[in-house]
Amino acid sequence: MAIGMQAFLWLALLVLLLLIEAITLGLTTIWFAGGALVAFILAILRMSPAVQAAAFCLVSVLLLVFTRPVAARWLNRDRTRTNVQSLIGERAVVTEKIDNLAAAGQVQVHGQYWTARAAEESGVIETGKNVMIEEISGVKLIVKEV
Repeated sequence: MAIGMQAFLWLALLVLLLLIEAITLGLTTIWFAGGALVAFILAILRMSPAVQAAAFCLVSVLLLVFTRPVAARWLNRDRTRTNVQSLIGERAVVTEKIDNLAAAGQVQVHGQYWTARAAEESGVIETGKNVMIEEISGVKLIVKEV
């Protein structure tokens, strides 16, 4: 049984997407390769081009939405945060009263002083309090009192 031109095109797209994924290793095209595989199978079964294209789109989007977060978490589980990102989750001491409305505040963490803002929008945290670094916004640490 000879495969049709549509099946050949889906197979070529599948190979191309897998090749790109192998080169980049960034979980960028693997989801679309899954869609191309399903479309290839449908082409072999002689389904219409519209069904093949719809299946490609649907499967690609479903794989992207539902499996990408899980795969990204699994692949990044042993990754060590570096530089500024390593501060997230660390404790710091407020050295200048944090007042979001006055755009003021400073903390000390690992001997370095950082501009800080409270995680709560209208937050105020007094000098000397211990805080946890929740995130980093530009050059400011976003902190929450512990």
